This record gives sequence, structure tokens and C-alpha cells, in this order.
Amino acid sequence: MTEISRLPGPVMELWEWQYQGACRDSDDTLFFHPEGERGSTRRRRAEAAKAICHSCPVMMQCREQSLRVREPYGVWGGLSEDERAAILAGNTQLTG
Repeated sequence: MTEISRLPGPVMELWEWQYQGACRDSDDTLFFHPEGERGSTRRRRAEAAKAICHSCPVMMQCREQSLRVREPYGVWGGLSEDERAAILAGNTQLTG
């Protein structure tokens, strides 16, 4: 049987920043491309998502978290999947 007293305590303070996210009341489909979306349609959707990110008070926390966990999909912290992959590969610098 698991000894509950040895389990880690709550870590709410580590995630509380998410409550301040500008995206909380946005349609999540704006941040994740549908299958088969390409070209200018995909670019316009991503730019609309990034505009929300750039007005967000916790954009950098979101960005740092998405890079830390290597988030594979969507726009997080104002970065697209390709932008995060480039940063993680060392091909570009992280900027605010």
C-alpha cells in the first residue's frame, strides 16, 4: 500500500500563473491547427493566436514551460511548433 505521507505536496503555486493567461477565454482551436491546414490559412490562424499571446501578462512563463516540456503542438507563449523546434535545436534565440 502507498504511504501517502511520502507523496509530494500540492504544487499549485507552480501552475497558478495559468489563471492569468490571456488565452483562458479564447477558443482553443485558434491555438492548434486542424489536420491538413496549410499555407496562408495556417499562418493567419497562428498569427491571431500569437496576437493574444503578445498581450498576455504570463507569456514568458507559458513560453518557458512549453520549451521545458517540449510541447509538440500549438502556439504557446507566442511561439509556433516550428519556432519552438528551432529554439530547442539551437537554431534561434529566445526573445520576448
